[in-house]
Amino acid sequence: MKKDIILCGVGGQGILSIATIIGEAATKAGLNLKQAEVHGMSQRGGDVQSNLRLSTDTIWSDLIPLGKTDVVISMEPMEALRYLEYLAPDGTVVTSSKPFVNIPNYPDESQLKAELESLPSVVMLDIESVAMEVGNPRGANMVLLGMAAPYIGILSVEQLRDAIAVVFARKGDEVVNANLKAFDAGVSSTKSK
Repeated sequence: MKKDIILCGVGGQGILSIATIIGEAATKAGLNLKQAEVHGMSQRGGDVQSNLRLSTDTIWSDLIPLGKTDVVISMEPMEALRYLEYLAPDGTVVTSSKPFVNIPNYPDESQLKAELESLPSVVMLDIESVAMEVGNPRGANMVLLGMAAPYIGILSVEQLRDAIAVVFARKGDEVVNANLKAFDAGVSSTKSK
């Protein structure tokens, strides 16, 4: 079994935290893991992208070929569209519905939404609003990870929850619990669809 994932968004949105949590869960589960370099982290507001490959078998490359990505997990809708050529025909895009307008020529929001909705499998949610509702305004990335959990498949929701507790443990129980609450809200949002 394998799962190829592209994580994308804008610098400062928490993509690296999502990658760390998935990596922790995969390592603890005894899966093989390859992660390509995370691009764009040097500049807050720049585009960020990472390839994560998880498998029960040997992984020979850390880069995902065109048309082979199982899940694109995006903190931002325009960033999700950048990686459509990598998406497998039966792949899923899991993205925030709310744009992060960081360039002067940002595309029209309704056009972005229409293009995403035309995909065979897409899950969209205003993750920032959900994070605010659960009292963790900085937890939008954990809401997104919760939304994506059922599509990651090779790892269970419980394995991802355990990894969140490990990754945030040094910040204390309050931060761990806030992030778990945001993650659970994301998981619940996909169950109601």
